[in-house]
Amino acid sequence: MERTDVVVIGGGQAGLSAGYHLKRRGVDFVVLDAEPAAGGAWRHRWESLRMATVNGIFDLPGFPQPPIDPDEPSRTAVPRYFAAFEQANDLPIVRPVTVTAVREDGRDLLVESTGGRWRTRAVINATGTWTNPVRPHYPGQETFTGRQLHTSDYVRLDDFAGRNVAVVGGGISAVQQLEEISRVATTFWYTRREPVFRAGEFDPEAGRQTIAKVTADAEAGRPTGSVVSYTGLAWTPYALAARARGALDRRPMFTAIEPTGVREADGTFTALDTILWATGFKAALPHLDPLGLRNELGGIRIEGTQVAGEPRVHLIGFGPSQSTVGANRAGRDAAVALSKYLSAPDLAA
Repeated sequence: MERTDVVVIGGGQAGLSAGYHLKRRGVDFVVLDAEPAAGGAWRHRWESLRMATVNGIFDLPGFPQPPIDPDEPSRTAVPRYFAAFEQANDLPIVRPVTVTAVREDGRDLLVESTGGRWRTRAVINATGTWTNPVRPHYPGQETFTGRQLHTSDYVRLDDFAGRNVAVVGGGISAVQQLEEISRVATTFWYTRREPVFRAGEFDPEAGRQTIAKVTADAEAGRPTGSVVSYTGLAWTPYALAARARGALDRRPMFTAIEPTGVREADGTFTALDTILWATGFKAALPHLDPLGLRNELGGIRIEGTQVAGEPRVHLIGFGPSQSTVGANRAGRDAAVALSKYLSAPDLAA
């Protein structure tokens, strides 16, 4: 049994930001990270996702990014940057450790993990979404004789060469993978709703309005969706390339999956070798279930980064702080709030 004031769960951008700000405030803490090395979910991005394609990585606090080759895979460039940050700040990170449960322990919390148990006064959860992919079920899915995989399983483009591939999903990853795969395969794009592409350059005011909408949902305890579900899709270079190639010819969702393909909404049949479920992710929070934080909607109501009514638990990289800049700010805000909470006279007694 270990003892510390704060356990940070997750060593991605949000967790590293929280660690940086906790250390600056002299708080005793540990970061528990499920990955074997630095990089968080970036370690698992597909090989062909280059730094020129990702939607921007905001600098970690006090640590500007060095010049990065735009053609370098993000799965190597970002983890290298994170590792340099960890080393420069000498953060107390224990890995690989997967947290399995967080439970009440009197006034404290008990964090159970594959690396042992920690009794702590507070928890900052920064587990992101990568380990909780959304995998829809459709009639006949189990009969399909081809290959089915999720975005989280996607590794290399060559695996799809010469095949008939269905890409299911209307988010950023779906469009990125659709553009790539359509270079070497025959692709079919399926979404539940007509995708919305926004015109023009990024509008900072629109960005603020989006954050306000996500914040309102999180503060009301409504489950929040992906960022693109609020903003729509941008006409990025890869989206324009996909459109020029004819890959953005969207189809409504098929009604059933058969052994060698899918039954279309109009009753026709399309033969397929592969179905790629680019259907997104949800917040990876099952280890917090013993605390009973979810409401009747299945969401968790937060105030800032704190779970409403539970000052010992903060969620970062969650809801309005899913972006890298949002994760940085949330890490700072959680550290500031917990520094004040832990120094309160009734807790220090």
